[in-house]
Amino acid sequence: MNTSELQRIKQRYNIVGNCDALNRALDVALQVAPTDLSVLIVGESGVGKEIVPRVIHDNSPRRREKFFAINCGSIPEGTIDSELFGHEKGSFTGAIGESEGYFGTANNGTIFLDEVGELPIATQARLLRVLETGEYIRVGGQEIRKTNVRVVAATNVNMRKAISEGRFREDLYYRLNTIPIQMPPLRERGQDILLLFRLFALQTAEKYRLPKITLNDEAKQLLLTYKWPGNVRQLKNITEQMSILCREREITADMLIQFIPRDQESMELATVSHAGSHSYENERELLYKILYELRGNVADLRREMNSLRKQLDDARCMESMQPVASQYQTITSPTLRSAALRPEAEEAIAEEIKGDVGEELNLLKVNKQMIIKALEMSGGNRKKAAATLGISDRTLYRKIRQYGLDGKNDDETM
Repeated sequence: MNTSELQRIKQRYNIVGNCDALNRALDVALQVAPTDLSVLIVGESGVGKEIVPRVIHDNSPRRREKFFAINCGSIPEGTIDSELFGHEKGSFTGAIGESEGYFGTANNGTIFLDEVGELPIATQARLLRVLETGEYIRVGGQEIRKTNVRVVAATNVNMRKAISEGRFREDLYYRLNTIPIQMPPLRERGQDILLLFRLFALQTAEKYRLPKITLNDEAKQLLLTYKWPGNVRQLKNITEQMSILCREREITADMLIQFIPRDQESMELATVSHAGSHSYENERELLYKILYELRGNVADLRREMNSLRKQLDDARCMESMQPVASQYQTITSPTLRSAALRPEAEEAIAEEIKGDVGEELNLLKVNKQMIIKALEMSGGNRKKAAATLGISDRTLYRKIRQYGLDGKNDDETM
């Protein structure tokens, strides 16, 4: 981009600064504006990320269509799908009518999704479908709708970390990050800090009809070396405070430090990086990866333990259901106990008993002994005996007559 074009853009959007990183971000925005590619703007909170989507939209073929700026972090999770994709009448409490949603209303225009890293996982899946196919479905609806929307997103979240923690879909990240634009933090913009201070001081003085404040050399040096965790937004806030509260119009370092937060993190001065200096960024990324893999290993181990516990319980259950291999004990297996008294199952049960005991037994004799044993255990009460054997009263009476046991246990109670 030539210098005249760059200055025109800065004047139009009231952009102050000449640092290389800022110029590079504006250059990329103008180059990508004529296309329909998705753009992801990355930068800390307060650096002015919201200016870039306007630059892209106003210099694109869609500039005559609608532009919506949506803060994804300010919309409740329960209603964000309805806000973005619309809803049908009666789809939820309070849905008294239909809604197009932003993607329906902004058809052929541009949508700026600020704080896109705060989107719920379910909404991320819907957004991915829109980006890939242009299709979406309203909340509570079934009809597939089409939209032609340019999406520009911004975030101050470490997206790599969010992906490793399972808070953001990796496929959506790559879809949004077709063209990345990095906005520099204020502490890295050098002399731009003084230019911004003068702009904010002039604006405040004109607004409230006050003399403009200025900085002495020591105050300028402190301004340049301060960390500025709140970036441009914090600088504007402090400039306005000093313009209103300071009686002296020339600000000294001692006066300036009274308006700077005194907590240890904020008071830490920005340092200039030197070639060859050590960075812990790679170590942090490696640690995040190790922790993520460790969590996955713990989850796998838990699943294996649950599977082994289930197998052990099944084995114990099968063991308790095995038939007793003695003709003088009550058969405890529910399968054998009910099947042993059915004529059609006699051959199969004889084979099973043969396999367990080691020799072939007479099935009729076994059944007769079972009935006698059950009657003895129940004190002659046929209902209790039938319940012990797992058969009906009528079946027990028939077996008693079949085996000639009518003369036994005549003292039964019914």
